[in-house]
Amino acid sequence: MELYFLALLIILMAVALGSGYPVAFALPGSAVIAIGAAALCGWLFADNPDAYFHQGGPVQWLTAGVTNFRGVYWEVERDTLIAIPLFIFMGIMLQRSKLAEDLLVTMAQMFGPVPGGLGISVIFVGALLAATTGIVGATVVAMGLISLPAMMRNKYANSVATGTIAASGTLGQIIPPSIVLIILADQLASAVDQASTARKALYKDVTGDLMMPAAFDITSTSAGEMFLGAFVPGLVLVGLYMAYIMIVAVVRPKMVPTVPYDGAYDRKFWGKVAVTLVPPLTLIFLVLGSIITGVATVNQAGAIGAAGATVMAGYRLYEGRRGAYWPGIIVLVSLVAIAVLVGTFQINIKNIHTQRDAIGLVLALGAVAFLLGALIWSGWRTYKVDNTLHDVMVDTAKTTSLVFIILIGAAMLTAAFRAFGGEELVRDFLTSLPGGFWAQFIIVMAVIFVLGFFLDFIEIAVVVVPIVAPILLMDPSANVTAVWLGVMIGLNIQTSFLTPPFGFALFYLRGVASSAVKTIQMYKGVVPFIGLQLLALVIVGMSPPLVNYLPSRLSLLSDTAPPPRNPALQHCIEEGLFEDYESLEPAVRESIATMRSIDTSYLPTEQQSALAEALEKAEKTFAMVGQIETAEQELAAFTQDYRPLHVEVRGIQARIAGKRDDLKKLETDIRRLPNEDAFAAQRRSMEDDIAGLKAEIEQLAGTIPDTWKAEHAAFVKLDKAVSLARNQYRRNVDNAYQPLAELSELISTADTLAALEEPAADLATVLSTGNSALGTEAVKAFVADLRAVPGTYDLAGTFDELRAAMSGDTFDTETTLGQLSEAVAAFRAELAWRRQAAQELGPALAAYEETIRYNIGLRIQPRLPRDTALDVASCLATPRDLTLSF
Repeated sequence: MELYFLALLIILMAVALGSGYPVAFALPGSAVIAIGAAALCGWLFADNPDAYFHQGGPVQWLTAGVTNFRGVYWEVERDTLIAIPLFIFMGIMLQRSKLAEDLLVTMAQMFGPVPGGLGISVIFVGALLAATTGIVGATVVAMGLISLPAMMRNKYANSVATGTIAASGTLGQIIPPSIVLIILADQLASAVDQASTARKALYKDVTGDLMMPAAFDITSTSAGEMFLGAFVPGLVLVGLYMAYIMIVAVVRPKMVPTVPYDGAYDRKFWGKVAVTLVPPLTLIFLVLGSIITGVATVNQAGAIGAAGATVMAGYRLYEGRRGAYWPGIIVLVSLVAIAVLVGTFQINIKNIHTQRDAIGLVLALGAVAFLLGALIWSGWRTYKVDNTLHDVMVDTAKTTSLVFIILIGAAMLTAAFRAFGGEELVRDFLTSLPGGFWAQFIIVMAVIFVLGFFLDFIEIAVVVVPIVAPILLMDPSANVTAVWLGVMIGLNIQTSFLTPPFGFALFYLRGVASSAVKTIQMYKGVVPFIGLQLLALVIVGMSPPLVNYLPSRLSLLSDTAPPPRNPALQHCIEEGLFEDYESLEPAVRESIATMRSIDTSYLPTEQQSALAEALEKAEKTFAMVGQIETAEQELAAFTQDYRPLHVEVRGIQARIAGKRDDLKKLETDIRRLPNEDAFAAQRRSMEDDIAGLKAEIEQLAGTIPDTWKAEHAAFVKLDKAVSLARNQYRRNVDNAYQPLAELSELISTADTLAALEEPAADLATVLSTGNSALGTEAVKAFVADLRAVPGTYDLAGTFDELRAAMSGDTFDTETTLGQLSEAVAAFRAELAWRRQAAQELGPALAAYEETIRYNIGLRIQPRLPRDTALDVASCLATPRDLTLSF
């Protein structure tokens, strides 16, 4: 019965949206009506309001949407959505202040004489507007009003002109900072949690292990990572658009003629180009650059963008008036001053120790005051001129409210969809498709493409993505990243915005285009660009590093980069190291031989043994790498024939698991039926279904090949051999380097320990007084200083024993001084070997440590070196197939 109410939910939503009913009310309204109808029918016909829900009851699901929304979006840690009104404000401010129009006119004048130059200018300005607004409707309308008349005046073919404008206007979907990317990042963060839980459950079911290795888990995403991931695909799309215009200019020059510039390309013209082009490019650089470099979060970058747009609007609205550029100049000078001061002084209001620190802080506060003053000045100008600030704030509030109301409605709709088992139905359908992940992915993308004809990107992002994303992300065979999936969905939505006859971009452009432009011409114009977008979709789909590399690179080069011992990095680190070991082996073996030739007999026995063992383990490293490679070759040879069997059996087992879930649900439902004659027929029908499911389960189990157990056991044995070899290698290299690092630290602190030699001798004078309190305090202070020196724990304990001997009001001075003499002798012996080691062993040990630091000793380092980090980022950017691990 749940399926009937699921169908009712979908029909209600489709009818409401198709009739033009506001989305903000259509989504939650459909959910409330469907849940209410299910509860009413359950109460009337089954005497149980919960009877026709997949699980739970009507109250639970009516409140689930709002509860989930509040729980997710009101968390302090998940404040990504705050960036939405900031970026909306930035885009609307730039449009209302005519900066977008200035950009297009200037670019057209600069590139117009080039064949197709005006079209290229439109694409370039569309990309810039996309990087400032992120709102498709606003960009298409602005571009249509500004550029379409100019292109028609200059004899551009109507089809090419409208296609270029519509396609350029949709770039806001994929070029960061994009609102759709922010929403997708937020939705995918929740989807990753669900997918991770599902993958761990799958791993437990198929392997029997309670804990899944961290390297097999799914990495979450953020708005900043989505921006980074979409950056290169956005540039690829812009490049494809421009290449198309250039090709048309060569093949059909009459369709995209040159546009001569009547003026002169003199200093005044280039000054105008600089004033028009440099500030928006600088703003984009600050916004995206601050995110990419990790200087600012997405929210902080949004605030930078909103402030920058206000400053630019302030001088643009005052253009031609005296002092128009003063606020912008003050902002620029203040920012430069702040940058210089931050680089010169240690500016921290909680850490002022010197007069220089205070001077730096005062100067920085002055620069910030000037910056704030210029921002307020610019804001006042936008408020006074044409009431621009008021209109921008109102439009920002309207757009932001629309986004959040739709998010709430979509959360309620998604809850209702799950209430009637829709999520499991979709999962069962997708997982039953032949072809694995890619078949599922193509079906999902096709559905999103079609939905893009009718729904805005917000509805798709918050309704469809939470349902399908966990299913796609949990699949270990493709092992795609959340960033890649989000960018692919963003590109897909962008494509559907152009597709006739329902493409939103076409509707927006039709509303502002003159009657001289026929609708059929617009349709013809966008067809090539749709093809280019589909080509970009294929390129990005087949080349995940285009999306994954920049987020991985930033993560590994940032101040918060994971250490080399992070389990998720081991495969890629070792992949690079194993390739380098062949060339590194001669130098490492020579360095080991040099270390063994040095006399270390003066070292303590413990240090001698640790050093000898470390050298031995370093020498064993190369043999262990060979063992790993041999084990992996044996595994690879076996899996060539084993893989098809594994995929076949796991598919059968997945279908059996689905049947068992259905069986469990039926058994639960039959227990809920009242024991009355009126339900006898329904009970018999359900019993027949149960019997049928049991038969199907038995039949499916019988289709598992007889060779499965033996083949799987052989695979597990070979796989464990590889894992064991790698784990032994990791323990070996750790133990080959760690003692060296510890010995180097001991040697390097010889001078620090020497500074305590005189205080150790002075203790005799204090203890000779016989004053227990004074002696105890002196020994305690010395021991504290001694313990601060690495490797002196036992030595400090020897001195600390003196305090026990001095207990009571008096103590035996002669005995205590004897103990002190022994402790001082031990101290001097420790100091002696450290001094000798620093002179004789130190240089060779430092050279040896440098030789093995970033190969054998790499795992012990606090962070990856830059070159290795870049190699690892490249490796991580390509998803690894984990099919055989599940």
